[in-house]
Amino acid sequence: MLRRHIRNYDYTLLFLTLALVGFGLLMIHSSAPPDPRNDFFGQQLMWALLGIVMMMLFTVTDYRFLGAWARPLYIGIVVVLGMVFLLGETVFGAQRWFQILDRQIQPSEFAKVLVIISLAKFLSDHEGEKGAILLSGLMAAVPMGLILLQPNLSTTIVLGTIWLVIAIMGGMPLRWLMMLALLLAIAVPLAWPHVPEYQKDRVLIFMDPTQDPSGQGYNLIQSRIAIGGGGLIGQGYGKGTQNQLGYLRVRHTDFIFSVIAEELGFVGSLLLFTLLIAMIFRLIYDIGVAQDAFGRLLIAGVAGWVFFQSFVNIGVNLGLVPPTGVPLPFISYGGSNLINLLLAIGLVQSVVIRQKKLDFD
Repeated sequence: MLRRHIRNYDYTLLFLTLALVGFGLLMIHSSAPPDPRNDFFGQQLMWALLGIVMMMLFTVTDYRFLGAWARPLYIGIVVVLGMVFLLGETVFGAQRWFQILDRQIQPSEFAKVLVIISLAKFLSDHEGEKGAILLSGLMAAVPMGLILLQPNLSTTIVLGTIWLVIAIMGGMPLRWLMMLALLLAIAVPLAWPHVPEYQKDRVLIFMDPTQDPSGQGYNLIQSRIAIGGGGLIGQGYGKGTQNQLGYLRVRHTDFIFSVIAEELGFVGSLLLFTLLIAMIFRLIYDIGVAQDAFGRLLIAGVAGWVFFQSFVNIGVNLGLVPPTGVPLPFISYGGSNLINLLLAIGLVQSVVIRQKKLDFD
């Protein structure tokens, strides 16, 4: 059994995961060098090692065992998200974190993995039932609503995307998808007057950052300067002017792609694109490997998560998407996000190594 699992392990996915984590560590070291107050690189390295251990633990754990606990896991994360409003720390006007010892834990990141497990299990247990698609939407809406109230719009949208991908894979009819798109097209302009002013400002400034060049438009302008200044091969690792001189804010989190483009240029950006695209295609390949609906839906949820966050983060850096605060998978600084992504990869490996029909290259 052990030898079969070792033989069936997706080493390509493992390589891509470790390559992205290593890439992220290098860029965090450049964008946020250690100082007496904060050692972002050291903290990210610690989280990466912990995440890799957790990835291995999830790999050896039978994903079907986790499926059997899907309902308690779902209830648990809903309760924890509710407790954030009672016990959570408020930072920059948002109540999203628990302070445990000297670390901040963001439950909404754990919600991504647990919602994937819960939705995948529910839809696999009701395969072919159209009503289950609607019920799964209600299941996703509960944690999404709690996260939106924190407020955390970006994670709410990520969870919504994860549900949509799993629902489509679970058999959502095309006409339902078209109706949903129509409803969203109608709802957005109706909801616009009720959107908080700071979120309206993000959209308006995105359209023209020069309206507030020293305020909300500042980082968008600096990001474009950084990306444009990178050229073909970049200004050199640790030598980017916008990065090293501190013109680009939150450069180790939301705008780390701009650091990559500035210091490593088009070549470095292309390398990052290649790793991310290769991972997404490998996850899609693994969907075909899975022999049961639960496994397929699990992997689909993870693939949708990685793709959407990658698209949005890079889109923000390029000025194609309004600023959202979505981290770049495996690259941006942040323990909760990194650990949960690695847990998700462990889940995928758990599905893959337990299949009978495998033909990996």
